[in-house]
Amino acid sequence: MKLTHLFKKTPLSWLQVTREKTRLIVAIAGIAFADFLIFTQLGFRDALFDASVKPHYVLDADLVLINPQFDTLFAVKSFSRDRLYQAKRVEGIQSIAPVYIASAQWRNPETALERTTLVFGFDPSQQVFTLPEVNQKSSDLKMLNRVLYDQAGRPEFGPIADLLQKKPDLTVQLNRKEVQVAGIFTLGASFAADGNVISSDSTFLRLFPERQPHEIDIGLVKLQPGANIEAVKANLQALLPKNEVIVLTLKEFAEREKTYWANGTAIGFIFGLGTVVGFIVGIVIVYQILYSDVTDHLPEYATLKAMGYGDWYLVGVLMQEALLLAVLGYIPGFIVSLGVYHLASSATLLPIVMTTARAIEVLILTIIMCIASGIVAMGKLRTADPADIF
Repeated sequence: MKLTHLFKKTPLSWLQVTREKTRLIVAIAGIAFADFLIFTQLGFRDALFDASVKPHYVLDADLVLINPQFDTLFAVKSFSRDRLYQAKRVEGIQSIAPVYIASAQWRNPETALERTTLVFGFDPSQQVFTLPEVNQKSSDLKMLNRVLYDQAGRPEFGPIADLLQKKPDLTVQLNRKEVQVAGIFTLGASFAADGNVISSDSTFLRLFPERQPHEIDIGLVKLQPGANIEAVKANLQALLPKNEVIVLTLKEFAEREKTYWANGTAIGFIFGLGTVVGFIVGIVIVYQILYSDVTDHLPEYATLKAMGYGDWYLVGVLMQEALLLAVLGYIPGFIVSLGVYHLASSATLLPIVMTTARAIEVLILTIIMCIASGIVAMGKLRTADPADIF
C-alpha cells in the first residue's frame, strides 16, 4: 500500500489527538520539555565550541605552526621561535609572525577582585589580528606596559570601557604588575577564559618573566597571493620536525580546539548525555500518550477492522497522530528555547543563538522521537480484534 494512502485520513487522527484535551496538553508539554532539553544541550554545546574558537579566527594567517602537544589556548605548549624563522625558506610564504599566549590575573580596579584572562603578546609592527580596533591601536602598544582590553569579557573585570572614557590614562593591575589600558576591542568570553587582553611581545614578557623570548606559542604564516595553501603546508611540514612543530590551516587549528573540548574534557560528554536524555524522555512521554490512546479506542479500531480497513490503515492513523504531536510539541519547545537562549547569552556573554540548522535538527529529532514511540505502540494496536466487539 502506498505511503500517501496511509496518510490521507488526517481528520481521523486529528480527532483522535484532540478528543481528550487534558491528555493533549500533557503530551504537548512533555514533548516541549523534551525539545527544550535538547535545544538547551545543543545550544550550550555549540556556544562552547563557537566561543572557544573565536580567538583562532581573528588571527590574520593562512597557516599556523604549533607544538604537537598544543590542544587548547587554555593550556598552551611552546616551541622554538627558530622553527618559525625556518619557514621563510619555503616558497610561497609572504610573512611570518610569532604569538605568545598565557593566562594572567586581572584585578578589577573598583573591587580589587582578581579574575583569569587570556593574554596575547605579539609584535605591534606586524598585523597579527583581523580586529580593526587592534590594528588601529597597534602603534600605542609599542610603548611598554600598554594593553588592549576585551570589552566583551565578563563584567567581573570591571566597567573598563566606561572608566576609560572618564580617565584616558586608566591603569590596572595585571599579574600583579601595573599596566595602562590603551584601548578596547571586542572578542568575547569562552569556557577557557572569562576575557582577553592583547599586548606587545615586550609587555607580555614583562608580565610573564618566567617566559623566554625564543619560546613562542603560535607561529602565524601568511602566504603570497595565488600560493597553493596545501602545497605550501606540505612543503613546510616536510622541512620542520613533526615531533617539534606541526603545520595546520586556520580551520584545522580551530577544529583542534573544538576536538579538545568535545573529547578531551567531560563537558562534551555531559552535553551529549543531556541530549540523549531529552530524546529518551520524549520517546517515553509520546509512547505513554499513544499507548493510552490506542487502549482507550481499541473498540473503535476493532470496528474499523471489521469494516474492512487493514492494519496498515490503522498504522497510518497512529503515525499521523505521532507526527501531529511532534509538530504541536515542537512549537512551544522552540519558543521557550528562544527565550532561554536570550537570557543565557545575556548572563554568560556566550554566543548562544538559535540557528536554522539546529532548529531543523531538533525538528527532525522530534519527528523521529514521535515515530519511534508510535512504532512501539503498534504492538497494542495489533491486538484490536473484531471478534471482541461482535
